[in-house]
Amino acid sequence: MEDMKGLVIVRLNALLTIAFLISASLATAYFSQPWKTIGVVVCLLCFTVGICAFLWGYWNAVQRSREDNISVAAMYFLIDKCAPKSIARRMNGLLILQVVAGLVTAGMRSSTDGRRGSTLAFGILVPMLGLGLNGLWAAFHGQFEPRAHGNSLGVSPQASPNGQDEDHD
Repeated sequence: MEDMKGLVIVRLNALLTIAFLISASLATAYFSQPWKTIGVVVCLLCFTVGICAFLWGYWNAVQRSREDNISVAAMYFLIDKCAPKSIARRMNGLLILQVVAGLVTAGMRSSTDGRRGSTLAFGILVPMLGLGLNGLWAAFHGQFEPRAHGNSLGVSPQASPNGQDEDHD
């Protein structure tokens, strides 16, 4: 039952990754309208979902960080037992697939018929989807070590660290 947490996020990641792979493959194979436009729209959709998920996950992680020690690597790559192995494997596998497919399809056109740029380059934006959804999954369902509240080496609230505020109220 542990693996079922956050299944909607995992499925959304898989669905959008498949949509990207199909649209990027068609845009690469045919490199004509409407496939180029469809490819760009899917890439921008994946990027937008990734950015929104990233910000939502980050916001929730900041709230959780008052009680839990959350590392960036654990949050965005689901390591250090943050997620069950099956979830981490799926989510990171999809992220790797997004990176590889984005780079490969972006480099497939050796020529752009004399025009600047290629619509296939939008594929390099897609891995933001994987990072954002990993962060969102970790922020809501990840397991982190609790923050130690005692034995802090920080400055006590009664004294200033350098003595400069001694004269002020």
